[in-house]
Amino acid sequence: MSNITWETNNRICTVTLNRPDKYNSFDLEMVEAFEGFLQARRYDEEISVIIIHGGEAKGFCAGLDTETFAPEIFHMPPGKAYNAQARMSRLFLLMRQIPQPIISCIHGAASGIGFSIAMASDLRILADNARFSASYINIGLGGADMSSSYFLPRLIGSGRAYEYLLTGNWMDAQTAMDLGFASRMVAKESMLDEGKTLAETMVSKNPMGIRMTKEAINSNLDCAGLEAALQMEDRNQMMIAYTFRMTEAEK
Repeated sequence: MSNITWETNNRICTVTLNRPDKYNSFDLEMVEAFEGFLQARRYDEEISVIIIHGGEAKGFCAGLDTETFAPEIFHMPPGKAYNAQARMSRLFLLMRQIPQPIISCIHGAASGIGFSIAMASDLRILADNARFSASYINIGLGGADMSSSYFLPRLIGSGRAYEYLLTGNWMDAQTAMDLGFASRMVAKESMLDEGKTLAETMVSKNPMGIRMTKEAINSNLDCAGLEAALQMEDRNQMMIAYTFRMTEAEK
């Protein structure tokens, strides 16, 4: 049985992390499966929104599989270990590069890679028992790993981000909401329905408009200033308007 499964309905792709016996921790096979799924979405015009959730596992994702994959990396030759590290970290770049907005529905623990999946998503919906840890530092590594030093300060501000990255302490769901980390907090049994409702709203919009909105936000997070941000927005609006005009003309 695959450790990453998905199904598509009405242009919404629902992805399940599917290693419940291992708390959805990532081994090499799961890295490869998630990477393959994301790469296949780069030019996929049939899927407009992606929802990721932890399925029947006790929590969303416990991070790297410390029983198998982590020890294997530590015993690899330096070059091979570096490639393995880079391959994992680029998953979160892929999450931002694909055109589809990603909604993560998070219950229970999301630590390490699980925390990074949440951070790299476009929207986060939390079950009231969700909690997060930048656990990289707790296993003897640097606290800034798997895109965390980029995303977390932008999501909650550098002051609190330093605390979580340097300590590996847990951030509970209410604190995450108070810090603006997530969009909504609901009961666990309502979490996936809430995600689907948001996804359905997005699917009802102009597909090019949704794509360009994600692209503009990603670009303008690091833009040089207001003028650069406005240029990106103006370009996108004209491209969307032109696309709409051409579509209407073909009817």
